[in-house]
Amino acid sequence: MSAKRPDDAPRRWKGVHKALADPLRIRILEGLWETPQSARELADRVELLADRLYYHLGRLERAGLIEICEYRPLAHGKVERIYAPAVSEPPGDAADPEELADFLGSMLEATRADINAACRSRQAGGRREVDLHRGALRLTDEALAELRGHIEQLAARFGDHDAPGTWPRVVVAVVDPHDRPTPDTAAPEPERPS
Repeated sequence: MSAKRPDDAPRRWKGVHKALADPLRIRILEGLWETPQSARELADRVELLADRLYYHLGRLERAGLIEICEYRPLAHGKVERIYAPAVSEPPGDAADPEELADFLGSMLEATRADINAACRSRQAGGRREVDLHRGALRLTDEALAELRGHIEQLAARFGDHDAPGTWPRVVVAVVDPHDRPTPDTAAPEPERPS
């Protein structure tokens, strides 16, 4: 596997919203979020011939939404590709507003698809969990750094791709609604009565 060039990250998000615009590709993603699968296995889920799925799998792969996680040996020395959701990293601090907007749009679209699929499954008698939380925390720079560290630790702790179970999607956004004060312009702490 070749190393990614530094300019790959900005281009990676250009086609994400187009890749997610097709309901069939969202169904393919839903299947892969449950468990990594081959095109042959996905074909039954989406009711399409495996040969016709490769176009859609290619679009999802080029958009950085899925990746080949293994090659499974078949009879007569052939192999089949097994696809899994790609580990998506957001654009870095140097990203321009368009890249961030594309990333946010793709995350919101994927989250919307997740919630809709969960609701359809519940209506059909299935069991899917959906927990939505929105709130505000007053955090110092140090506390914000600590919160981000805890989020990374939780993702690493529970992100075992080899563990049995389902593939829940977790979207966490930590966004300042206002500019943070710089240390030299921070308001003084109010005096506390003694």
